[in-house]
Amino acid sequence: MDEELTPLDCLLPSGKQRIGLIILNQPLDKDYLNILWGKAVLKACADGAANHLYNVTAGARDSFLPDYISGDFDSITAEVKAFFSDKGCKLIETAKQDLTDFTKCLTIMVEEIQKRQLQVDAIVTLGGLGGRFDQTMASVETLYHALSMTRLPLLIIQGTSLACLLRPGSHRLGVNTGLEGDWCSLIPVGGPCQTITTGLKWNLNNDVLQFGKLVSTSNTYEPVGPGEPRKPVTVTTDQPLLWSMGIHNDKE
Repeated sequence: MDEELTPLDCLLPSGKQRIGLIILNQPLDKDYLNILWGKAVLKACADGAANHLYNVTAGARDSFLPDYISGDFDSITAEVKAFFSDKGCKLIETAKQDLTDFTKCLTIMVEEIQKRQLQVDAIVTLGGLGGRFDQTMASVETLYHALSMTRLPLLIIQGTSLACLLRPGSHRLGVNTGLEGDWCSLIPVGGPCQTITTGLKWNLNNDVLQFGKLVSTSNTYEPVGPGEPRKPVTVTTDQPLLWSMGIHNDKE
């Protein structure tokens, strides 16, 4: 059976997804934050992300209190740490250095979702795709950790990009929210992937995606007539495969 997901449902004000929200230590899009915060049943900051949350919500900070802040606390400022602590937010120190703050924050979130028996459709991460290239790759590496941690989809959103890792099997991706940009990609980050797709302009028919041979970047969706809905994208892969897509943003 296909795993079904509409990746950008979480950014629709009318979307139905219930999410866990993780904020990373990168500049925050206030519009995205407002929409995602309202859909989140569990909210967390990874270390210095609390600084960004504190700054971008000036004047309304009491409405944006995360359930917890985790990390080794080498990035959060003393002022911000004291503010959220005084407001009752849980501070969880995670000193282990062989995992990123993102991975450690995700580990806690998965545990909390299970412990509280929360009804969650996806975990959404705000930030993680901008700035330093090595930190972007670290975000992708966390997607691989997530495969063994939870069956929930883990989405990373920043700017005009979304990324998620498709586990081996068949997937049906809804791409008709109106928020989709022009481009999408399938990237075999972890190794060769034998792949079949439909719904793309340039589909794959049992092709092997592999660095140095074939990578499906700068793809787009199958054209449809005026007023017709865009067809879902289906992806079948024998190995974990990174899906990324553009987000239409009127500000850009």
